Parts: sequence; structure tokens; C-alpha cells
Amino acid sequence: MSEHPADRHPSPEFPQQSQQPPGATGEMAPRPDHGEDSYRGCGRLRERRALITGGDSGIGRAVALAFAREGADVLFTHLPGEADDARETARLVTEAGRRAVPVECDIRYEEQCRALTDRMVAEFGGLDVLVNNAAHQMAQPDSIEGISTEQFDQVVRTNLYGMFWLTKMCLPHLSEGGSVINTTSVQGYHPGPHLLDYAMTKGAIVTFTHGLASHLAERGIRVNAVAPGPVWTPLIPATLPDTSEFGAKSAFGRPAQPAEMAPAYVFLASQDASFITGEIVNATGGAPLP
Repeated sequence: MSEHPADRHPSPEFPQQSQQPPGATGEMAPRPDHGEDSYRGCGRLRERRALITGGDSGIGRAVALAFAREGADVLFTHLPGEADDARETARLVTEAGRRAVPVECDIRYEEQCRALTDRMVAEFGGLDVLVNNAAHQMAQPDSIEGISTEQFDQVVRTNLYGMFWLTKMCLPHLSEGGSVINTTSVQGYHPGPHLLDYAMTKGAIVTFTHGLASHLAERGIRVNAVAPGPVWTPLIPATLPDTSEFGAKSAFGRPAQPAEMAPAYVFLASQDASFITGEIVNATGGAPLP
């Protein structure tokens, strides 16, 4: 039976909650839905090899789970404080009958990106899908005045440097017919003043996606992005001061769950999207984008 989108998942008011970055799934209320009980694969990524940054929780976990249930093996990154979440993602991938390789990696550092690429090639012999998903944000109510150089450096290095380095390093190993999928954001189009540095990087990802798609088309590699709106992930209680009304301003009066983002990544990674490159799939919950 069909269901009104507003009624599919919990709506605010949520319990006010706060965590230390990068946040943990198990401490969230309500618990995010990654598709554990709902996602059904049909072999669209059979025998593909995927690298997903930030695959331990949130959108990354949902994508890893969906890719595995579609037939892909998955290597994914996590930070040291995310080891528990990473084990759960690995369990979900393994239960789907696919290989899971969690790798502790901070993509802010070029040498760690190089080691990650080497690990991917050593484990799988190459890759077919690169998902640049890892990101960092930290809300600052004073907008630009509250953004320290340390914060700015962490946001830019995580969201842009890591994506740039990994894409560059992975390209020699990407198969013809392969796919690069970046995670941008509604913030890249409609920047909130409390997330100015984060929004700036997400706008840059849109530009990177368009430009790289044109460059790689002749090599048979597609480059696209997904632009989520508000999504209920550990990043929210770890980086925003008020979680009680998070997502309430979307057209459906609630935030998305990670499980609602994963099908867009599956589509872009699959041959169903073979004539699609340089596009941004907007999954914003009704916020109009250019």
C-alpha cells in the first residue's frame, strides 16, 4: 500500500540531543533507518567494486548496505571514533553476502588517501564505483565571525581536498563504464549562514562534478552527484545546537532518513544511468534548486 511521504518516518519534535563529533548512531533518538529492514536488491551492481568514504554511518552506511544487496563488494572509510559504527556497517554488508573492508582513514591527509587507494586495489584489483561521501560541518551561529581557521581548514580539507585527492588517485584504477558519485547538499544552493564554510564546499562539489564529468566522458567514466536536504545522521546531534526541530521546514515536515538517499546512489552507479553524467540528483525534500 502506498504511504504519504510525510508519514513514512518520524517527524519532529525530536528529543534534544548532543554528541561529541563525529557522533554515533547508537546514541540517536529516533534511531536512523539505513534500509536494514526495507531495502531489497535486484542485482543491479552485481560483482561491482565500490569505495565509499564515510561509510560507517548515515548516508554512507545506507549506500554501503544498498550496494551490497545489489551485488557489490564494498570498501569504506571511517574515523578512529567511528569504529563501532564501522563494525555494524561491515556486518550488514557481509550479511548481504558481499565482502566488506572497513578502513580507518582521515581523508584530510594526502598520504592517507594514497594508502586508501592502494588498499582498494590490493583488496579488489581495482574499482568500479567511487562514492565521495565523507564530510565535516560545524554550525556557527555568528556565521563567518565564529569560524576559526582551524574549523575552516578541517571543513575544506575533509570536504574538498579528500574528494579531489581520492578521485585523482582512483582514476587510473577505475574501469571503463565506471562511476564517480559525489555528495553535495541543498546547502550548496541555499547556504544557511550558520553553515557558511560547509555550504561553500558543497557548492564547489557541484562545480567539480560538472567539470570532471565533461573531462572523463571520453574515457567512459560517468560523474554525478546527489544533493540531499536535511538527513537524520550522527552529524546532526554532533554539529548542530538544536536538533528538536531538525527537518521540520521540509515540504514533508520531517528530515529524510539515510535509507531514502541510497536509491539515488544505486541508480547513478548502475547501467540504468548509462546516459547520465554531470547531473545533480536533488533529494532535498521539496526545496527548489537551480
